[in-house]
Amino acid sequence: MSWARIMAPVAGAAVDRELLASAKALAEGFDAELACVHAPADMADLMPWMGEGFMGGVQVTALESLKEAAVEGHHAVDKMVGELGYGRCRTVSLESPVWAGLAMEGRLSDVIVFDSAAARGKGPLAESFQQMIADEQRPVVVARPGLKVGGTVLVAWDGGKEASRAMRTSLPLLQKAAKVVVAGAPGASSRNFSLDSLVAFLAARGVKAEAKVLDGTGNDAAALLLAAAKEVGADFLVAGAFGHPRLQEFIFGGTTRSLLNSDGPSLFLSH
Repeated sequence: MSWARIMAPVAGAAVDRELLASAKALAEGFDAELACVHAPADMADLMPWMGEGFMGGVQVTALESLKEAAVEGHHAVDKMVGELGYGRCRTVSLESPVWAGLAMEGRLSDVIVFDSAAARGKGPLAESFQQMIADEQRPVVVARPGLKVGGTVLVAWDGGKEASRAMRTSLPLLQKAAKVVVAGAPGASSRNFSLDSLVAFLAARGVKAEAKVLDGTGNDAAALLLAAAKEVGADFLVAGAFGHPRLQEFIFGGTTRSLLNSDGPSLFLSH
């Protein structure tokens, strides 16, 4: 089991360079295809403002501007991909409806890579990040500086289905890791779970892991996980995403949002 296709949605801006470099590092670790998917602003988003089929000068100008921006963005992505120097890169430039194309590319990819800005709700790909992880339920990597395959991975475990899905879909990453630590706070969970059982599960799949019991009784699971990640020198933190209803997560914050807003290691998230 491995990852054969890694997808990096980009908007065609200069800030995409850092994301593409991280996506390249991830793809190289698996000798995987890197699909660099250019997702420009969608002209269809302007249609509700056109007014019953009538297009005035302002609307026409706006559409032409979007078309020009899409072409410029496509050329920018081609240039940045060429600068990567990775032989297994493939550039895909989407047309309207952009989200439908992005969703389809995501469904045909093993992992989708976003940067911290999109994960924190900023920039042109913020909505795409939320849709990919919550609506499409695709495995997502939030790339942070220094992303590395083959280092130390911390796996958050509470016995829940979200944590289980994240752990299982991250197995290729865990199998390449030099060190895997499974961490959980039994005192802070209403579930009865065993870290040792997960260690045995992973051992049967070729992953040697060690258990780390987190001493916590409160509700700040993110702080406990981030502290543990720092202590073990984790390069990746694997966690389930949006374990509570999304509206509740949005209003009250939640562990997922706290992890996204942190400056900790790169994240592997699955819902």
